[in-house]
Amino acid sequence: MSNALVVIPTYNEKENIERLIRNVFSLQREFDILVVDDNSPDGTASSVKQLQVEYGERLFLLERKGKLGLGTAYIAGFKWALKHDYEYIFEMDADFSHNPNDLIRLYNACYRDGSDLSIGSRYVKGVNVVNWPMSRVLLSWLASKYVRIITGMRIYDTTAGFVCYRRKVLEKINLDKIRFVGYAFQIEMKFKAYLAKFKIVEVPVVFTDRTKGESKMSGGIISEAIFGVITMKFRSMFGGSDFNDI
Repeated sequence: MSNALVVIPTYNEKENIERLIRNVFSLQREFDILVVDDNSPDGTASSVKQLQVEYGERLFLLERKGKLGLGTAYIAGFKWALKHDYEYIFEMDADFSHNPNDLIRLYNACYRDGSDLSIGSRYVKGVNVVNWPMSRVLLSWLASKYVRIITGMRIYDTTAGFVCYRRKVLEKINLDKIRFVGYAFQIEMKFKAYLAKFKIVEVPVVFTDRTKGESKMSGGIISEAIFGVITMKFRSMFGGSDFNDI
């Protein structure tokens, strides 16, 4: 058993999941994988089960009854990781927008360099995004800058979903009080880690848009990320119950 677990939420990722799992398991550093599948109608979970025969106690599957949201999938994965005594817990997309090779760099930022939370950042050194239309690049970059201004976090990529947490960060954050379920979940987790004064570092990565499968991005997700930030900031300032003991 590794001390590092990669949590990968899935919904209709059959075209990507096998290749991604094999890529992660081929790395020189050993990682375990937990796939959290939201009852994908395309058979994503079945593909993972077939690979479990090959990879044994390195590949795990958590099946949920429906499409319940990115944030709740990660929270379920985090709780599973804490229960099974992992020290380093990762967030990673299933669509190859995150390069599996960068897992080692995020791990080293925590294990070797002493950070509590390392972020695979698209914006810490310029804009490192491939295959996105300019409108989407600008929306994402401006959203991160907006969040940075509102919250005061010194983080350039506040919506990044490629992250490594030390277990003590997830133990400190009250996962049952995380409010957001879409991409604003990423902001809320970073904000609460920031308020708890954990050491956060951004590791520059190149983000490449998916070539297979369909994007889960929607207008509602973007609205949650933009407009929910103000509410979150005010709750942190005026004693919202979800900020008590983080």
